[in-house]
Amino acid sequence: MEKKDLRIVYMGTPDFAVEPLRKLVEGGYNIVGCITMPDKPAGRGHKIQFSPVKEYAIEKNIPLLQPEKLKDEDFQSDLKAWNADLQIVVAFRMLPESVWNMPRLGTFNLHASLLPQYRGAAPINWAVINGEKETGVTTFFLTHDIDTGNIILQEKIKIEECDNVGTVHDKLMTIGADIVTKTVDKILDGSISTTQQSMLYKNEAELKPAPKIFKETCKIDFGQSATQIHNLVRGLSPYPAAWCELVSKKGEATPVKIFETEVIPSESKETPGSFTFDKKQINVQTGEGTIRIKSIQYPGKKRLSAEEFLRGFRMEEMEKFC
Repeated sequence: MEKKDLRIVYMGTPDFAVEPLRKLVEGGYNIVGCITMPDKPAGRGHKIQFSPVKEYAIEKNIPLLQPEKLKDEDFQSDLKAWNADLQIVVAFRMLPESVWNMPRLGTFNLHASLLPQYRGAAPINWAVINGEKETGVTTFFLTHDIDTGNIILQEKIKIEECDNVGTVHDKLMTIGADIVTKTVDKILDGSISTTQQSMLYKNEAELKPAPKIFKETCKIDFGQSATQIHNLVRGLSPYPAAWCELVSKKGEATPVKIFETEVIPSESKETPGSFTFDKKQINVQTGEGTIRIKSIQYPGKKRLSAEEFLRGFRMEEMEKFC
């Protein structure tokens, strides 16, 4: 079978899903339809916003479906009418079996981790938060339990000390596009082979999860070590961003977002959350070592370097970070 004869339905929503779709389209693969999330209001004006995948599909005149519910009979009827041989899922929703089991060649997913590690909704964040030195992407066939299907291909990248979740996301987006096309090529030429995830670990205790990120996940605990806090900040920057409260000497607490930090070796035994500052830097004591805040955002203000922040903010009126 040739590229033009393999009927592919592509499912995805954010920017991360656009690059694999673009590579497929530009590579001459036959994308017969896209499925993405329904439009939603965004911003202060609550203007309707299209997903990045929808914008690209419209640009390329690719038929599009935006179901509210994936079990809806009308949606499934429309999907079946596309007569797909293969479905590809990148950063979308959990599919019911009636959807992922529809094509004759199955449905495969691109996941932004080296499965079986970091199954779940936020694999890039958690790999950085946990201080991993490498991560990668995996393609695997969908099955009943989320992120547990047989692995097709994997590719690794290093997580550098200077990386945050934004830079790792962009690296994985690029190699993810490559691995998706490689996976389709293997399916086309019949050379595909898979590995059961259960063969890659001895027991479930070895596996690190990647659950959804919530506001409380992002709260900095200054009782932790400087390295742990630094990794949390990296793993949440630029979005959704780590945060803490800056408490004044009057006891008033204001939430601030922290985007960039540096670990400063220190033998200080000061109370975690206490700080020192000068005209250019803010150093905060942690449970082990000192964290230097390099980029910060006050509510209603733009993100600033520590030096810019200190020019317009009276730090001498503050008592601690907590």
